[in-house]
Amino acid sequence: MDRVLHPPLVDSTACLCRVDTGLKTVAGVSRYVPGTKLCLRPDIKPSIHPTRNKPARSDRSSNQSPLLPGLPDDLAIACLIRVQRAEHRKLRLVCKRWHHLLASNFFYSLRKNLGIAEEWIYVVKRDRDGKISWHAFDPVYQVWQPLPPVPKEYSGALGFGCAVLSGCHLYMFGGRDPLKGSMRRVIFYNARTNKWNRAPDMLRRRQFFGTCVINNCLYVAGGESEGVHQCLRSAEVYDPNKNRWSFISDMSTGMVPFIGVVYEGKWFLKGLGSHRQVLSEAYQPETDSWYPVYDGMVSGWRNPSTSLNGQLYALDCKDGCKLRVYDEATDSWSKRIDSKMHLGNSRAMEAAALVPLNGKLCIIRNNMSISLVDVSKFEGLKGSSAEHLWETIAGKGQFKTLVTNLWSSLAGRNRLKSHIVHCQVLQA
Repeated sequence: MDRVLHPPLVDSTACLCRVDTGLKTVAGVSRYVPGTKLCLRPDIKPSIHPTRNKPARSDRSSNQSPLLPGLPDDLAIACLIRVQRAEHRKLRLVCKRWHHLLASNFFYSLRKNLGIAEEWIYVVKRDRDGKISWHAFDPVYQVWQPLPPVPKEYSGALGFGCAVLSGCHLYMFGGRDPLKGSMRRVIFYNARTNKWNRAPDMLRRRQFFGTCVINNCLYVAGGESEGVHQCLRSAEVYDPNKNRWSFISDMSTGMVPFIGVVYEGKWFLKGLGSHRQVLSEAYQPETDSWYPVYDGMVSGWRNPSTSLNGQLYALDCKDGCKLRVYDEATDSWSKRIDSKMHLGNSRAMEAAALVPLNGKLCIIRNNMSISLVDVSKFEGLKGSSAEHLWETIAGKGQFKTLVTNLWSSLAGRNRLKSHIVHCQVLQA
């Protein structure tokens, strides 16, 4: 029986005939390599070095070890997204697949959509030596969590802004560097990856300015700039979707704001003008316009303040143990929510921030003690005591009696070692 001759097989990714890289086709090979037969697969690019076959993506994924042994990946992810946020740092150390999963927006978007994302309080402080440090408080475990250090350009900065975009990005921007002067720099911390990143610089150098967030866009206005003897009137906005800054309408009068809040879709600012006069303005994003404000809301407005569920709140005493509520019907701050537990007027007990946290109002003091107020139940009290609406979630052992505070102040032992500069809430 005659033996059937088959043509020689050619590797699907390479052929062994020598081909000059400048040739357009394989047909010209014989001119350079005498006696060489043409490839049986001329559509394959020849090479003298056979390359290793790369597995398809489906093959690579099938060869990967599962996220959790014995479970398909979708069920494993459903389990992992329910782990408390405080443990995520440990989960990233288990293996590369877990690290990539917990560093992805997909993982934290699932947590947010399912309503299991956790809010932490981030406090930016200035120490007695002028250095900036920051800390994160976990209200679930009621402990302070470690954070990466603040970038060196903001380790000693003054008058910089701080705001949160997309719920998980904490921005620091502008301010004055002790050596370089006023800055345009913008950086942001990603709570999902626990890392700092750069963002586009602001259009104008400024310090001690006002800032707010409306519709996930960052607004800045007013302030000062080195070399400019008058307060700034200019204002600008950063859109994270476009990743760029744009100028908006100038303020009516330049000012250095010392208080600001977003209420009913408008940005209200109160500050000092170039001649130290008190000014108040409001910005309407829809019409890109500023207008002066003289009503009762501004006249009785105190810092810190914030809005929650359509209501405007402000602190009514230095230690933050009493809240004021703005009544739009009477245009006055006539309502009070009193804890009946006052802590004195020392600088350490001074309330430095008022922020919404999980549907409640959170009061943070310079000594890092934290109180929560369930303001959603206030309207139903109808004049009865509101003491039960208050709760202390941090610094329970740091409270002193009024007499102890008085004696320690007289003895000079109550000097403030540090004070809070900014306070924000991030979700992950």
